[in-house]
Amino acid sequence: MPLIFFGDTANYGLSIYVLNKSAESRAKASIIKAATMGLFGLWIIASTFYKIFSDDIPQAEIMGAVGIIALIANVLCAVLIYKYRTGDSNRESAWICSRNDAIGNIAVIIAAAGVFASGTKWPDLFVATIIATLALSGATKIIKKARSELKQNI
Repeated sequence: MPLIFFGDTANYGLSIYVLNKSAESRAKASIIKAATMGLFGLWIIASTFYKIFSDDIPQAEIMGAVGIIALIANVLCAVLIYKYRTGDSNRESAWICSRNDAIGNIAVIIAAAGVFASGTKWPDLFVATIIATLALSGATKIIKKARSELKQNI
Protein backbone atom coordinates (compact mmCIF):
# COMPACT_ATOMS: atom_id res chain seq x y z
CA MET A 1 0.00 0.00 0.00
CA PRO A 2 2.77 2.53 0.74
CA LEU A 3 4.08 1.96 -2.80
CA ILE A 4 0.67 2.95 -4.19
CA PHE A 5 0.63 6.13 -2.11
CA PHE A 6 4.18 6.96 -3.24
CA GLY A 7 3.14 6.46 -6.87
CA ASP A 8 0.15 8.77 -6.45
CA THR A 9 2.32 11.40 -4.79
CA ALA A 10 4.92 11.19 -7.57
CA ASN A 11 2.20 11.50 -10.23
CA TYR A 12 0.68 14.56 -8.55
CA GLY A 13 4.14 16.07 -8.15
CA LEU A 14 4.87 15.55 -11.84
CA SER A 15 1.50 17.06 -12.76
CA ILE A 16 2.26 20.18 -10.76
CA TYR A 17 5.85 20.39 -12.01
CA VAL A 18 4.81 20.50 -15.69
CA LEU A 19 1.80 22.80 -15.28
CA ASN A 20 3.67 25.83 -16.66
CA LYS A 21 5.85 23.87 -19.09
CA SER A 22 5.29 23.49 -22.83
CA ALA A 23 2.39 21.46 -24.21
CA GLU A 24 4.92 18.89 -25.37
CA SER A 25 6.37 18.55 -21.85
CA ARG A 26 2.91 18.17 -20.34
CA ALA A 27 1.96 15.51 -22.89
CA LYS A 28 5.19 13.57 -22.27
CA ALA A 29 4.59 13.76 -18.52
CA SER A 30 1.08 12.42 -19.12
CA ILE A 31 2.50 9.44 -20.97
CA ILE A 32 4.83 8.72 -18.04
CA LYS A 33 1.92 8.96 -15.60
CA ALA A 34 -0.26 6.77 -17.81
CA ALA A 35 2.51 4.19 -18.05
CA THR A 36 2.74 4.00 -14.26
CA MET A 37 -1.05 3.69 -14.06
CA GLY A 38 -0.94 0.88 -16.63
CA LEU A 39 1.87 -0.90 -14.78
CA PHE A 40 -0.18 -0.63 -11.60
CA GLY A 41 -3.12 -2.27 -13.40
CA LEU A 42 -0.91 -5.09 -14.68
CA TRP A 43 0.59 -5.56 -11.22
CA ILE A 44 -2.93 -5.92 -9.79
CA ILE A 45 -3.81 -8.53 -12.42
CA ALA A 46 -0.66 -10.54 -11.67
CA SER A 47 -1.25 -10.25 -7.93
CA THR A 48 -4.86 -11.34 -8.36
CA PHE A 49 -3.85 -14.46 -10.32
CA TYR A 50 -1.33 -15.30 -7.63
CA LYS A 51 -3.95 -14.87 -4.89
CA ILE A 52 -6.41 -17.15 -6.70
CA PHE A 53 -4.05 -20.05 -5.99
CA SER A 54 -3.03 -19.06 -2.47
CA ASP A 55 -4.89 -20.01 0.67
CA ASP A 56 -4.60 -16.55 2.19
CA ILE A 57 -7.77 -14.65 3.03
CA PRO A 58 -7.27 -10.90 3.42
CA GLN A 59 -8.00 -9.33 6.79
CA ALA A 60 -11.30 -7.56 6.29
CA GLU A 61 -10.80 -5.17 9.20
CA ILE A 62 -7.48 -3.89 7.83
CA MET A 63 -8.89 -3.66 4.30
CA GLY A 64 -11.83 -1.62 5.54
CA ALA A 65 -9.76 0.70 7.73
CA VAL A 66 -7.17 1.42 5.04
CA GLY A 67 -9.94 1.81 2.46
CA ILE A 68 -11.70 4.43 4.57
CA ILE A 69 -8.52 6.41 5.30
CA ALA A 70 -7.46 6.29 1.64
CA LEU A 71 -10.97 7.27 0.52
CA ILE A 72 -10.86 10.41 2.66
CA ALA A 73 -7.48 11.40 1.19
CA ASN A 74 -8.48 10.63 -2.39
CA VAL A 75 -11.84 12.39 -2.18
CA LEU A 76 -10.05 15.46 -0.81
CA CYS A 77 -7.64 15.37 -3.77
CA ALA A 78 -10.50 14.85 -6.23
CA VAL A 79 -12.43 17.79 -4.79
CA LEU A 80 -9.35 20.02 -5.01
CA ILE A 81 -8.71 19.27 -8.69
CA TYR A 82 -12.29 18.78 -9.90
CA LYS A 83 -12.59 22.19 -11.56
CA TYR A 84 -9.28 21.58 -13.38
CA ARG A 85 -10.20 18.12 -14.68
CA THR A 86 -10.57 19.15 -18.31
CA GLY A 87 -8.06 20.61 -20.70
CA ASP A 88 -4.83 18.93 -21.61
CA SER A 89 -3.83 15.35 -20.89
CA ASN A 90 -1.80 16.43 -17.85
CA ARG A 91 -4.83 17.84 -16.06
CA GLU A 92 -7.07 15.01 -17.19
CA SER A 93 -4.57 12.40 -16.01
CA ALA A 94 -4.52 13.88 -12.50
CA TRP A 95 -8.31 13.81 -12.44
CA ILE A 96 -8.56 10.25 -13.74
CA CYS A 97 -6.03 9.08 -11.15
CA SER A 98 -7.95 10.75 -8.30
CA ARG A 99 -11.32 9.55 -9.55
CA ASN A 100 -10.10 5.98 -10.04
CA ASP A 101 -8.46 5.94 -6.62
CA ALA A 102 -11.68 7.09 -4.92
CA ILE A 103 -13.75 4.53 -6.83
CA GLY A 104 -11.19 1.88 -5.95
CA ASN A 105 -11.32 2.85 -2.28
CA ILE A 106 -15.10 2.50 -2.22
CA ALA A 107 -14.75 -0.88 -3.93
CA VAL A 108 -12.16 -1.99 -1.35
CA ILE A 109 -14.50 -1.02 1.49
CA ILE A 110 -17.29 -3.04 -0.13
CA ALA A 111 -14.87 -5.94 -0.69
CA ALA A 112 -13.83 -5.79 2.96
CA ALA A 113 -17.48 -6.16 3.95
CA GLY A 114 -17.80 -9.06 1.51
CA VAL A 115 -14.68 -10.78 2.84
CA PHE A 116 -15.92 -10.29 6.40
CA ALA A 117 -19.39 -11.65 5.61
CA SER A 118 -18.28 -14.58 3.46
CA GLY A 119 -14.98 -15.49 5.07
CA THR A 120 -13.55 -15.94 1.57
CA LYS A 121 -11.08 -14.07 -0.62
CA TRP A 122 -13.44 -13.85 -3.64
CA PRO A 123 -14.92 -10.40 -2.96
CA ASP A 124 -11.37 -9.01 -2.78
CA LEU A 125 -10.36 -10.71 -6.01
CA PHE A 126 -13.46 -9.46 -7.80
CA VAL A 127 -12.79 -5.89 -6.70
CA ALA A 128 -9.12 -6.20 -7.70
CA THR A 129 -10.29 -6.99 -11.22
CA ILE A 130 -12.43 -3.85 -11.25
CA ILE A 131 -9.53 -1.71 -9.99
CA ALA A 132 -7.16 -3.19 -12.60
CA THR A 133 -9.70 -2.45 -15.33
CA LEU A 134 -10.03 1.15 -14.13
CA ALA A 135 -6.26 1.59 -14.14
CA LEU A 136 -5.79 0.08 -17.60
CA SER A 137 -8.68 1.99 -19.16
CA GLY A 138 -7.50 5.26 -17.59
CA ALA A 139 -3.97 4.67 -18.84
CA THR A 140 -5.23 3.95 -22.35
CA LYS A 141 -7.35 7.10 -22.42
CA ILE A 142 -4.50 9.29 -21.19
CA ILE A 143 -1.97 7.84 -23.63
CA LYS A 144 -4.33 8.38 -26.57
CA LYS A 145 -4.95 11.99 -25.60
CA ALA A 146 -1.27 12.71 -24.92
CA ARG A 147 -0.19 11.17 -28.22
CA SER A 148 -2.77 13.28 -30.02
CA GLU A 149 -1.40 16.39 -28.30
CA LEU A 150 2.15 15.45 -29.31
CA LYS A 151 1.08 15.01 -32.96
CA GLN A 152 -0.55 18.45 -32.91
CA ASN A 153 2.67 20.04 -31.65
CA ILE A 154 4.98 18.45 -34.24
